[in-house]
Amino acid sequence: MDISFREVKKDSIGDYILIAKWSNDPSIRHLTTPNFTGDILPPVTPEELYKASLNKPGTHHYMILAGNIEIGEFSIQIDPPQLFKKVEKTAWIGITIGEEKYRGMGIGKSALQFLESECSKLKLARIELGVFEFNHNAIKLYKNMGYEEIGTLKNFTCYEGKWYNDIRLEKYLK
Repeated sequence: MDISFREVKKDSIGDYILIAKWSNDPSIRHLTTPNFTGDILPPVTPEELYKASLNKPGTHHYMILAGNIEIGEFSIQIDPPQLFKKVEKTAWIGITIGEEKYRGMGIGKSALQFLESECSKLKLARIELGVFEFNHNAIKLYKNMGYEEIGTLKNFTCYEGKWYNDIRLEKYLK
């Protein structure tokens, strides 16, 4: 399968229509969006995502493609406030494989390898991420790729009426 990556087009809302679709997908939303209240999360709109992206300096956003089909997205935020360890030159990352038929095919690993390469090009020293404790596939991927647990945020997100922790992982780049 031919997997490639390109930057999200910030001059139009087109990519944000797909990102909103994936962000609202009930089969994965609980894996990508924290629920801090336990209530039903309101849907996000492409317009909200587009406006938010314009107001996030230091963020690099990419689409994942299989051939010429957009199947997911990932982002790199530089030194954002949500870091568990406040270390300068740190990337905070998030990856979503939005199209269901492409999940479980190793695309997340390819995206992570590309992402790490981009972080090195940006002269970043480390990567940090958060993953909900019930996202066993993602935890396995990150640990297999050399990420190490650095902490836990207790009762971080609610899913199906139960509270779960957010596990924080890091990897130092060479």
